[in-house]
Parts: sequence; C-alpha cells; structure tokens
Amino acid sequence: MKIIISGGGTGGHVYPAIAIADAFRQIDPATEILFVGAEGKMEMNAVPKAGYKIIGLPISGLQRSLSLRNVSLVFKLASSLFKAWNIIGNFKPDAVIGVGGYASGPVLKVAEWRKIPYFIQEQNSYAGITNKLLGNRASAIFVAFKGMERFFPKDKIILAGNPVRNDFLHLPSRDDARRILGIHPDKKTIGIFGGSLGARTLNEAVSAHANEIEQRQDLQLLWQVGRTYKEEFVRKHVSQLPNVFLFDFIDRMDCAYAASDVCVARAGAITLSELAVTGTPAILVPSPNVAEDHQTKNAETMVGEDAAGMVPDRVAKEELWQSCMSLLRDASQQEKYKRGLSAVARPNAALTIAREVIKMIHQN
Repeated sequence: MKIIISGGGTGGHVYPAIAIADAFRQIDPATEILFVGAEGKMEMNAVPKAGYKIIGLPISGLQRSLSLRNVSLVFKLASSLFKAWNIIGNFKPDAVIGVGGYASGPVLKVAEWRKIPYFIQEQNSYAGITNKLLGNRASAIFVAFKGMERFFPKDKIILAGNPVRNDFLHLPSRDDARRILGIHPDKKTIGIFGGSLGARTLNEAVSAHANEIEQRQDLQLLWQVGRTYKEEFVRKHVSQLPNVFLFDFIDRMDCAYAASDVCVARAGAITLSELAVTGTPAILVPSPNVAEDHQTKNAETMVGEDAAGMVPDRVAKEELWQSCMSLLRDASQQEKYKRGLSAVARPNAALTIAREVIKMIHQN
C-alpha cells in the first residue's frame, strides 16, 4: 500500500498523524508512507525524526482580520494545489488521509480531483472549516467525539477516537515516573501542563499562590511553564521553591501523567485523549484563543461525560487554584473522573483508523 498523510501545524495534528503512520507500519511494515506538510511548520522537523519522509507546501493560514497577507494566500494556495497535484501524481497513493492543518486542504482537494479515496481525521468536537467543506466527498470521517453528524454526513462518520503516541499506552509506574523526572517519590503531585509554548493564564493563576505552595510541605508541582514563559517565571519567587519543579518543556509526558495525582491543562483534543488513556483526573481551562472556541466545546463534552472539571479562562486567576486543591483532596471525585475517562478512552484509535482505511481500499 501507498498512503499519503497530510496536515500539521501543531502537535495536535502532527502526533496523531505519526501515530496513524505507525499503525499502518504495525499492520504491514511494507506500507509506503509519505507526509505532506506546510513549509516552516513543526511537522517538517517532527516527521523526519519519527522516521518518515515529508514534502512541504508553501501554504499558510487565512488572516481573520483584513490583511495584505490574505492576498498572497491566493498565490500560495494555487502554488500548493499545483505542487500537491504533482506529488500525488508521482507517488500514486492508494489513499490520502487529512489530519487538519494548512496543508491538508490542498492535498485532499487534489485527491478528490484525481478520484483517489481520501479520509478525514477530525480531532475536535467542533469541526474545522476545511474538514467541513471536504467532508461530503470523503470516503470516511474519523472523529473523537459524539454528535459530529451536525458537521458531517452521518453515514460517513466513524467514532475512532484520537490517536496518541504509544508511550501513553504503556505508562511507567508512579514511582518510576517520579524517579525519572527527579521529583519527590511520596508527595501529593499536581501537574500544570500548558503545552510546549505554555499558557499565561495557567502560569499566573498558579504563581499567584506562591506563599500557599511554599507552606505546603506535603505538596509538589510538576510545572511545564512553556518555552515562551520560562525566562519570565524563572525570576519569580515561586520558581525558587523546593517543592516546585519547573520545566520549559517535558519530553517524557508519559512520566508526567503517571507522576501526577491530578493536573491542570488546556482542552486541546489531543490533550484530552492523553488524559483519557492515562486516566489522569484534571481541571480543564479551555484556551479562548482558538478557532470557533473549540476548546470550550471539547471541555464541555468531557464535563458532560463526568470525565473532568472545568474552569473558564476568564475566571481562572480567581478560581483555578481552589478548584485544583479541592480535586486533590477529594479522592471520590478523582475516582469519578477516572471512570469517566475510562469510558471515553479509545487507546486503539490509530489502529482502528488504519484498519478501516485498509478495508475500504480493498473494497474499492
């Protein structure tokens, strides 16, 4: 088989794409896989590191405000469509899978023109505009949340879940995770996970309680402050506390989840899938700075499944810390969330997607 996987821009698109590629190789190691991404985006580095070839398109995103950059987008789109036409013509894939992101649209559109089966993997509970536009002609649409028939044809939807990296499916023990991360083996542990770039709201909401944190000798914080804010927060009092472990980026997020009793996180779709498969009780603070406010919709879905708590970003500085401490003290609420997480977890999402694509290729 020959498969093209297209999309990227953020880890929420790139890592599921790599997990899907790994699943194809797990089923048939001879599968040829080519990634198509956007020039200058993270997939151009992450995909080769995972052992796959990638070609970049000169595509970028639409500016929501009036901008001359939108004029150049017309030329970038035309150039990307032309390049995608040649890529697909030369590679001759059996199927194309779009995972969202700038490059996904041109590649899926060319697949439609060339009458090659294409598939969409929609991570969020609120579908992106490109996926909505291309959904009608897709062979199947793989989703992670219920109720997606309001965006896509019902007969094409497959509830597969979001693919996550294999290391989240095989967590180390809590003791091993804490030893690897270099934190105390016995203290109650709160993970603050704002993503690789960090989240200012989470950082400020936590640092405002530095004095209380300092007095709690039974507590420690495993805090991914983000590369954007590392220098700023190193200077703050809270970063000097012996029970605060500050990271700009945590490479071993499998250990971070395993080490945490509870955590605070944004509500990106892949983060929620990671929480589900690792069974980590969490307070979610949806980012307000995303298209269609989709993180709030993601979080509300999790709250509706009794799988997490939520604090809106606008009140996080006032309410987040107390909500987090309340969850840390409440073992029964933690167990309730763990049950909810177990119910929504789909640890075999990548294999489900790969098998369905293979089945449909053979049917055609």
